Amino acid sequence: MKYIQSNIKHLRGLKRFSQERFADELGWSRSMVGSYEEGRSEPPIDRLIELSNYFDIPIDILVKNDLRKATDTSFIEVGNKRVLFPITVNEANEDLIEIIPTKASAGYLQGYEDPEYIEQLQKIKLPFLPTGTHRAFPISGDSMLPVKDGSFVVAKFIDDINEVKNGRTYIVLTKDDGLVYKRVYIKDNETLTLRSDNRFYNPYDVKKESVLELWEFTCCINTQEYDADELKLSSIATLFQELNVELKSIKNLNNSLS
Repeated sequence: MKYIQSNIKHLRGLKRFSQERFADELGWSRSMVGSYEEGRSEPPIDRLIELSNYFDIPIDILVKNDLRKATDTSFIEVGNKRVLFPITVNEANEDLIEIIPTKASAGYLQGYEDPEYIEQLQKIKLPFLPTGTHRAFPISGDSMLPVKDGSFVVAKFIDDINEVKNGRTYIVLTKDDGLVYKRVYIKDNETLTLRSDNRFYNPYDVKKESVLELWEFTCCINTQEYDADELKLSSIATLFQELNVELKSIKNLNNSLS
């Protein structure tokens, strides 16, 4: 357990507890805390479970990752546990965004909560982004035209799935489908409907409990130039989508007045 010694000391420091106060919180002895922090012994599995439950941090993160770079704000609630969510900054202390390469997107499902995986990703700075944690995801296929295959969607991390805005587009990471970019609708308290802008693709439902990460669209980076015909088609498609929304609003208004 490479990092457990420093991690216990660091996490205690985040709480600003003395060894004695920390021991009282966990029901341990002060000498036990000192022994673990000084590396004279390692906590057995039952003590690791107690640490995990107390901090709401998975055991594998406690023992496999160096948490000394982490602050309380570095941990994000996912389900009923907190995972380490490193925020990368440059020398000027400006937030950087990680880029998920196209070839590595399939492995994101395995590495999304591993700080070492995230740290090795390429990073860029986009000064016009709003506040929040952002990441750039590769887009493949034509399900979300006019966003083209090979583009990147820059999206903001949403830590509460109940903050979904009906009809907005999101990068969604699920256990079964991995990464997808879809327009998201709230079906009920337990279910979301994911819809493609390209009507050739049928919408489908996912359970909220299966959603591992949710990222709200901020901007799109196209890697290919649009030709004139594509721009016309995209403009027409966008116009019809907007008109559809307006017509629905008028219809709802008429129904409420009648």
